Amino acid sequence: MAHNDPSTLDDHPNHPDIDQSDRTLPRNLRQTGDPGIEMLVSTRVRKSPFFDKSFNEEGAWRCTVYNRIYHPRGLVEPEDGGAMKEYEALTESVTLWDVAVERQIRVKGPDAEALTNYVITRDATEIDPMHGKYVILCNEDGGILNDPILLRVAEDEFWFSISDSTLMQWLQGVNVGMDFDVEIDEIDVAPMQIQGPLSEDVMVEVVGEEVSDIPYYGLMDAEINGCDVLVSQTGFSGEKGFEIYVKDASKNAERVWDPVMETVKDHGGRQIAPGHHRRIAAGILSWGQDMDHETSPFQVNLGYQVPDDKEADYVGKEELERQQELVENGEYPFNMKMVGLKIAGEPIRDYAPDFWIVSDPETGKECGYMTSPWWNPDLETNIGLGFVPAEKLEAETDALLNDEIYEEDLDLEFAVHLPDEYAEGDEPAYATVAEVPFKESVNPSAREQAKLNARQDADE
Repeated sequence: MAHNDPSTLDDHPNHPDIDQSDRTLPRNLRQTGDPGIEMLVSTRVRKSPFFDKSFNEEGAWRCTVYNRIYHPRGLVEPEDGGAMKEYEALTESVTLWDVAVERQIRVKGPDAEALTNYVITRDATEIDPMHGKYVILCNEDGGILNDPILLRVAEDEFWFSISDSTLMQWLQGVNVGMDFDVEIDEIDVAPMQIQGPLSEDVMVEVVGEEVSDIPYYGLMDAEINGCDVLVSQTGFSGEKGFEIYVKDASKNAERVWDPVMETVKDHGGRQIAPGHHRRIAAGILSWGQDMDHETSPFQVNLGYQVPDDKEADYVGKEELERQQELVENGEYPFNMKMVGLKIAGEPIRDYAPDFWIVSDPETGKECGYMTSPWWNPDLETNIGLGFVPAEKLEAETDALLNDEIYEEDLDLEFAVHLPDEYAEGDEPAYATVAEVPFKESVNPSAREQAKLNARQDADE
């Protein structure tokens, strides 16, 4: 690899000379590559209700484990174009994703709003029934525990459609001693995503024209093939998209899957793995890769999730407001800051098996790491999200160390140590700090919309 020989490092290669002193559990940054191992399928990890459809019928050839459920992560074989062929389907037609791994954790009861408002940073009282919102939950240190889509399906019922970290036990634990009058459990609901430019055409055919009236993050009850489902206009791609939440999924999942899959294929689409290549371009974060329980929202472009006008108490409020005040006063309480990078080198056409090392091109010193790199054919360059020293950004840019760092391409370079298959020679690839999102979303997030509004105001 185009990276320092581990034997020359002062520190152990699991923990090279990169400042992770503000973490209790450092990330393993050893560059081991893909060892080509086989995943064991056993009863310890759950098979989703769509497992047979994804792996036996549609030919998913690899998987990962997400929320202790097997998750298909490759449908097109490498010799047929692999993940980038899937990107083409996502951005040009329509795709179906098996995302039953998004476990649905239900909070239901007279105090459902009160408990939900106590565990999320945003204001749950502002979410109307049959609407949803992207939210984060933090611990008392301000670390991000989960970033689910929160669905309010009734006045007294919320579903947390969770990312890859345990949440049910956290919610139950928070309620010990709090005594909110609620039930907290995982329910038999499995979602699938329909994503891409033709997704609305598919949904109209499957559930009717009223689906076109659902606002972004709006919900609608529907029926597919005699089965009750909940439909939302949401997704993980940055493209136009919807999610279908199959109720009583253990018995109904396949009855819903079949007509949806048939309709997707009728529109020239196919099943694909979740479009990580597209979500990176949209600046959408992945829990575990881009953030975890030791990451503050102010490190990863999620500062807008910490309101300055929420009067109600919530877990982590005191610490997050302390951090918010420091950032607003020009101080930065963290070693590392996430940035977008445009990266030289050969096209990165698949998942990175390691957090690739980032160094300072002026000193050669290792200083950071990539979390989510990929080739973007629209921009004709490698792009990615990664952590770099906050003091380097502060010293060499005029941008404040808050969300402004993402608003334009900057004349600031780093070097990324790519594996041999992507490296051009023995030297690391140069990378420049870039605007995030790299490519606008069809439905901009609240953060993106604020940026777009500011630009429109400036042009008027």
